[in-house]
Amino acid sequence: MTEASEHIYFAAPPLPYYLESGVTVHKRGDQHPSRKHLGVFDLIIVENGCLFIGEEERNWDLTAGQTLLLLPDRPHYSVKPSEEKTIFYWVHFLAVGEWQQSELEHASISHDQHYNRFLTSPYSLHLQKAWSLPYPEQAYRLMRTLNKAGGERQSSAFWTQQQTFEELLRMMDLRQNDSYTSPSVTLAEKAEAYIKNNYRTEITSQTMADALNFHYNYITRCMKQVYGMTPIDYLSKYRLEQAKLLLLKTEWPVAQIALHVGFENVPYFSNCFTRQIGMPPTKFRKQYTT
Repeated sequence: MTEASEHIYFAAPPLPYYLESGVTVHKRGDQHPSRKHLGVFDLIIVENGCLFIGEEERNWDLTAGQTLLLLPDRPHYSVKPSEEKTIFYWVHFLAVGEWQQSELEHASISHDQHYNRFLTSPYSLHLQKAWSLPYPEQAYRLMRTLNKAGGERQSSAFWTQQQTFEELLRMMDLRQNDSYTSPSVTLAEKAEAYIKNNYRTEITSQTMADALNFHYNYITRCMKQVYGMTPIDYLSKYRLEQAKLLLLKTEWPVAQIALHVGFENVPYFSNCFTRQIGMPPTKFRKQYTT
Protein backbone atom coordinates (compact mmCIF):
# COMPACT_ATOMS: atom_id res chain seq x y z
CA MET A 1 0.00 0.00 0.00
CA THR A 2 1.41 3.41 -0.89
CA GLU A 3 2.13 5.72 2.00
CA ALA A 4 -0.83 7.94 2.88
CA SER A 5 -0.66 11.02 5.07
CA GLU A 6 -4.17 12.25 4.39
CA HIS A 7 -6.62 12.60 7.23
CA ILE A 8 -10.40 12.90 6.96
CA TYR A 9 -12.22 15.02 9.54
CA PHE A 10 -15.95 15.09 10.24
CA ALA A 11 -17.53 17.80 12.39
CA ALA A 12 -20.00 16.21 14.81
CA PRO A 13 -22.70 16.19 15.99
CA PRO A 14 -24.48 15.10 13.94
CA LEU A 15 -22.43 12.00 13.31
CA PRO A 16 -22.12 10.53 9.82
CA TYR A 17 -24.99 8.11 9.24
CA TYR A 18 -25.10 4.61 7.82
CA LEU A 19 -26.71 3.87 4.45
CA GLU A 20 -25.83 0.34 3.35
CA SER A 21 -23.09 -2.26 3.55
CA GLY A 22 -22.02 -5.60 2.15
CA VAL A 23 -19.21 -8.07 1.57
CA THR A 24 -17.58 -8.76 -1.80
CA VAL A 25 -15.60 -11.85 -2.75
CA HIS A 26 -13.24 -11.60 -5.73
CA LYS A 27 -11.87 -14.65 -7.46
CA ARG A 28 -8.54 -14.42 -9.22
CA GLY A 29 -9.04 -12.07 -12.18
CA ASP A 30 -12.00 -10.15 -10.71
CA GLN A 31 -11.66 -6.41 -10.17
CA HIS A 32 -13.42 -3.53 -8.44
CA PRO A 33 -15.77 -1.53 -10.70
CA SER A 34 -14.85 2.04 -11.60
CA ARG A 35 -17.18 4.73 -10.21
CA LYS A 36 -17.41 8.53 -10.25
CA HIS A 37 -19.72 11.05 -8.54
CA LEU A 38 -20.99 8.27 -6.27
CA GLY A 39 -22.24 10.88 -3.81
CA VAL A 40 -21.50 8.78 -0.70
CA PHE A 41 -18.47 7.87 1.38
CA ASP A 42 -17.29 4.33 0.65
CA LEU A 43 -15.30 2.66 3.45
CA ILE A 44 -13.47 -0.51 2.40
CA ILE A 45 -12.07 -3.06 4.88
CA VAL A 46 -10.08 -5.98 3.48
CA GLU A 47 -10.26 -9.32 5.31
CA ASN A 48 -8.35 -11.58 2.93
CA GLY A 49 -6.20 -11.29 -0.19
CA CYS A 50 -5.24 -8.02 -1.86
CA LEU A 51 -7.42 -5.34 -3.47
CA PHE A 52 -5.80 -3.09 -6.06
CA ILE A 53 -7.74 0.17 -6.12
CA GLY A 54 -7.14 3.82 -7.01
CA GLU A 55 -8.72 7.21 -6.46
CA GLU A 56 -7.81 10.10 -8.78
CA GLU A 57 -3.99 10.00 -9.08
CA ARG A 58 -3.32 7.66 -6.14
CA ASN A 59 -3.53 3.90 -5.80
CA TRP A 60 -3.32 1.34 -3.03
CA ASP A 61 -2.65 -2.37 -2.62
CA LEU A 62 -4.96 -3.15 0.30
CA THR A 63 -4.18 -6.34 2.20
CA ALA A 64 -5.86 -8.03 5.18
CA GLY A 65 -6.61 -5.63 8.03
CA GLN A 66 -6.22 -2.49 5.93
CA THR A 67 -8.87 0.12 5.20
CA LEU A 68 -9.46 2.86 2.65
CA LEU A 69 -12.00 5.68 2.78
CA LEU A 70 -13.11 6.72 -0.72
CA LEU A 71 -14.60 10.21 -0.96
CA PRO A 72 -18.02 11.00 -2.44
CA ASP A 73 -16.76 13.56 -4.96
CA ARG A 74 -13.74 11.65 -6.32
CA PRO A 75 -13.56 8.96 -9.05
CA HIS A 76 -12.22 5.56 -8.01
CA TYR A 77 -11.22 2.62 -10.13
CA SER A 78 -9.56 -0.79 -10.28
CA VAL A 79 -5.80 -0.65 -10.72
CA LYS A 80 -5.57 -4.29 -11.77
CA PRO A 81 -7.48 -7.58 -11.27
CA SER A 82 -7.14 -9.59 -8.08
CA GLU A 83 -4.27 -12.05 -8.11
CA GLU A 84 -5.84 -14.31 -5.47
CA LYS A 85 -9.12 -14.82 -3.66
CA THR A 86 -9.89 -11.46 -2.03
CA ILE A 87 -12.60 -10.72 0.52
CA PHE A 88 -13.48 -7.18 1.54
CA TYR A 89 -16.30 -5.42 3.36
CA TRP A 90 -17.71 -2.09 2.28
CA VAL A 91 -20.02 0.44 3.92
CA HIS A 92 -21.62 3.52 2.38
CA PHE A 93 -22.41 6.50 4.59
CA LEU A 94 -23.14 10.23 4.44
CA ALA A 95 -22.14 13.22 6.56
CA VAL A 96 -24.52 16.09 7.36
CA GLY A 97 -21.95 18.36 8.95
CA GLU A 98 -18.75 19.77 7.47
CA TRP A 99 -16.00 17.38 6.46
CA GLN A 100 -12.55 17.95 5.05
CA GLN A 101 -9.46 16.09 3.86
CA SER A 102 -6.14 17.42 5.10
CA GLU A 103 -2.49 16.45 5.48
CA LEU A 104 -2.51 18.16 8.89
CA GLU A 105 -2.96 16.17 12.10
CA HIS A 106 -5.75 18.51 13.19
CA ALA A 107 -8.85 19.92 11.53
CA SER A 108 -9.53 23.54 10.59
CA ILE A 109 -13.28 23.31 11.12
CA SER A 110 -15.07 26.57 11.94
CA HIS A 111 -16.41 26.38 15.49
CA ASP A 112 -18.62 29.43 15.03
CA GLN A 113 -20.29 28.14 11.86
CA HIS A 114 -20.89 24.73 13.40
CA TYR A 115 -22.33 26.23 16.58
CA ASN A 116 -24.61 28.56 14.65
CA ARG A 117 -25.93 25.64 12.60
CA PHE A 118 -26.19 22.88 15.22
CA LEU A 119 -26.18 24.85 18.51
CA THR A 120 -23.21 22.93 19.89
CA SER A 121 -19.44 23.04 19.58
CA PRO A 122 -18.01 20.52 17.10
CA TYR A 123 -16.10 17.37 17.83
CA SER A 124 -13.68 16.52 15.01
CA LEU A 125 -14.02 12.82 14.23
CA HIS A 126 -10.60 11.89 12.86
CA LEU A 127 -10.19 9.04 10.36
CA GLN A 128 -7.09 8.20 8.39
CA LYS A 129 -7.75 7.83 4.69
CA ALA A 130 -5.75 4.61 4.46
CA TRP A 131 -5.03 2.69 7.64
CA SER A 132 -3.85 -0.62 9.04
CA LEU A 133 -6.37 -1.55 11.73
CA PRO A 134 -4.86 -2.26 15.16
CA TYR A 135 -7.70 -4.75 15.90
CA PRO A 136 -8.95 -6.02 12.53
CA GLU A 137 -11.02 -8.88 13.98
CA GLN A 138 -13.15 -6.35 15.83
CA ALA A 139 -13.84 -4.49 12.58
CA TYR A 140 -14.76 -7.74 10.80
CA ARG A 141 -17.19 -8.60 13.60
CA LEU A 142 -18.86 -5.21 13.36
CA MET A 143 -19.16 -5.50 9.58
CA ARG A 144 -20.75 -8.95 9.88
CA THR A 145 -23.26 -7.50 12.36
CA LEU A 146 -24.07 -4.66 9.95
CA ASN A 147 -24.63 -7.02 7.06
CA LYS A 148 -26.66 -9.54 9.07
CA ALA A 149 -29.00 -6.79 10.31
CA GLY A 150 -29.93 -6.04 6.71
CA GLY A 151 -32.08 -9.17 6.72
CA GLU A 152 -34.04 -8.18 9.83
CA ARG A 153 -37.25 -6.16 10.20
CA GLN A 154 -36.65 -2.48 9.50
CA SER A 155 -37.71 -1.43 13.00
CA SER A 156 -34.90 -3.61 14.39
CA ALA A 157 -32.37 -3.26 11.58
CA PHE A 158 -32.36 0.55 11.64
CA TRP A 159 -31.13 0.85 15.23
CA THR A 160 -28.78 -2.13 15.04
CA GLN A 161 -27.09 -0.75 11.94
CA GLN A 162 -26.79 2.85 13.14
CA GLN A 163 -25.45 1.80 16.55
CA THR A 164 -23.02 -0.71 15.04
CA PHE A 165 -21.81 1.85 12.51
CA GLU A 166 -21.17 4.36 15.30
CA GLU A 167 -19.19 1.70 17.16
CA LEU A 168 -17.13 1.17 14.00
CA LEU A 169 -16.50 4.93 13.71
CA ARG A 170 -15.45 5.09 17.35
CA MET A 171 -13.00 2.23 16.84
CA MET A 172 -11.49 4.00 13.81
CA ASP A 173 -11.44 7.49 15.35
CA LEU A 174 -7.76 8.27 15.91
CA ARG A 175 -8.64 10.65 18.74
CA GLN A 176 -9.78 7.63 20.76
CA ASN A 177 -6.29 6.13 20.60
CA ASP A 178 -3.49 8.04 22.33
CA SER A 179 -0.81 6.26 20.30
CA TYR A 180 -2.20 7.88 17.11
CA THR A 181 -3.11 11.30 18.51
CA SER A 182 -0.58 14.08 18.04
CA PRO A 183 0.80 15.77 21.19
CA SER A 184 -0.70 19.11 20.12
CA VAL A 185 -4.21 17.63 19.92
CA THR A 186 -3.80 15.88 23.28
CA LEU A 187 -2.68 19.08 25.00
CA ALA A 188 -5.41 21.17 23.35
CA GLU A 189 -8.04 18.70 24.60
CA LYS A 190 -6.60 18.83 28.12
CA ALA A 191 -6.69 22.63 28.01
CA GLU A 192 -10.30 22.53 26.81
CA ALA A 193 -11.26 20.19 29.66
CA TYR A 194 -9.49 22.45 32.17
CA ILE A 195 -11.43 25.47 30.92
CA LYS A 196 -14.78 23.68 31.04
CA ASN A 197 -14.14 22.43 34.58
CA ASN A 198 -12.93 25.79 35.91
CA TYR A 199 -14.68 28.46 33.82
CA ARG A 200 -16.52 29.91 36.83
CA THR A 201 -13.24 30.71 38.57
CA GLU A 202 -10.42 33.05 37.60
CA ILE A 203 -8.29 31.42 34.89
CA THR A 204 -4.99 33.07 34.02
CA SER A 205 -2.07 32.11 31.84
CA GLN A 206 -0.19 31.11 34.99
CA THR A 207 -2.94 28.97 36.52
CA MET A 208 -3.38 27.13 33.22
CA ALA A 209 0.37 26.62 32.76
CA ASP A 210 0.64 25.28 36.32
CA ALA A 211 -2.34 22.95 35.88
CA LEU A 212 -1.17 21.48 32.56
CA ASN A 213 2.61 21.59 33.17
CA PHE A 214 3.29 23.35 29.87
CA HIS A 215 4.33 26.87 28.99
CA TYR A 216 1.29 29.00 28.25
CA ASN A 217 2.63 30.03 24.82
CA TYR A 218 2.79 26.37 23.79
CA ILE A 219 -0.73 25.74 25.13
CA THR A 220 -1.94 28.71 23.11
CA ARG A 221 -0.27 27.46 19.95
CA CYS A 222 -1.85 24.01 20.34
CA MET A 223 -5.34 25.41 20.98
CA LYS A 224 -5.10 27.71 17.98
CA GLN A 225 -4.09 24.76 15.80
CA VAL A 226 -6.89 22.49 17.02
CA TYR A 227 -9.72 24.88 17.90
CA GLY A 228 -8.81 27.99 15.97
CA MET A 229 -8.75 30.20 19.07
CA THR A 230 -6.58 31.03 22.07
CA PRO A 231 -7.38 29.71 25.56
CA ILE A 232 -8.70 33.13 26.57
CA ASP A 233 -10.94 33.31 23.51
CA TYR A 234 -12.20 29.78 24.19
CA LEU A 235 -12.86 30.65 27.83
CA SER A 236 -14.87 33.74 26.91
CA LYS A 237 -16.85 31.84 24.29
CA TYR A 238 -17.64 28.98 26.66
CA ARG A 239 -18.72 31.37 29.43
CA LEU A 240 -21.09 33.10 27.01
CA GLU A 241 -22.53 29.74 25.89
CA GLN A 242 -23.25 28.89 29.53
CA ALA A 243 -24.78 32.34 30.02
CA LYS A 244 -27.14 31.75 27.08
CA LEU A 245 -28.34 28.53 28.69
CA LEU A 246 -28.97 30.26 32.02
CA LEU A 247 -30.87 33.09 30.31
CA LEU A 248 -33.19 30.45 28.82
CA LYS A 249 -33.45 28.07 31.77
CA THR A 250 -33.65 30.45 34.75
CA GLU A 251 -35.20 33.72 35.82
CA TRP A 252 -31.95 34.92 37.35
CA PRO A 253 -31.05 38.58 36.85
CA VAL A 254 -28.42 39.28 34.22
CA ALA A 255 -25.96 40.41 36.89
CA GLN A 256 -26.29 37.12 38.76
CA ILE A 257 -25.74 35.14 35.55
CA ALA A 258 -22.68 37.20 34.68
CA LEU A 259 -21.08 36.49 38.05
CA HIS A 260 -22.09 32.83 37.95
CA VAL A 261 -20.28 32.15 34.65
CA GLY A 262 -17.10 33.93 35.71
CA PHE A 263 -17.50 37.58 34.67
CA GLU A 264 -16.69 39.91 37.59
CA ASN A 265 -17.73 43.03 35.67
CA VAL A 266 -21.39 43.05 34.58
CA PRO A 267 -21.11 45.83 31.94
CA TYR A 268 -18.13 44.00 30.43
CA PHE A 269 -20.22 40.81 30.33
CA SER A 270 -23.04 42.65 28.54
CA ASN A 271 -20.60 44.11 26.00
CA CYS A 272 -19.02 40.71 25.32
CA PHE A 273 -22.43 39.06 25.01
CA THR A 274 -23.69 41.71 22.59
CA ARG A 275 -20.56 41.50 20.46
CA GLN A 276 -20.61 37.69 20.32
CA ILE A 277 -24.38 37.00 20.12
CA GLY A 278 -25.46 40.12 18.27
CA MET A 279 -27.85 41.46 20.93
CA PRO A 280 -27.83 42.33 24.66
CA PRO A 281 -28.61 39.58 27.22
CA THR A 282 -32.01 41.05 28.07
CA LYS A 283 -33.09 41.16 24.43
CA PHE A 284 -31.81 37.60 23.89
CA ARG A 285 -33.95 36.35 26.78
CA LYS A 286 -36.99 38.39 25.75
CA GLN A 287 -37.19 36.84 22.28
CA TYR A 288 -37.80 33.43 23.87
CA THR A 289 -40.28 34.45 26.55
CA THR A 290 -44.02 34.23 26.05
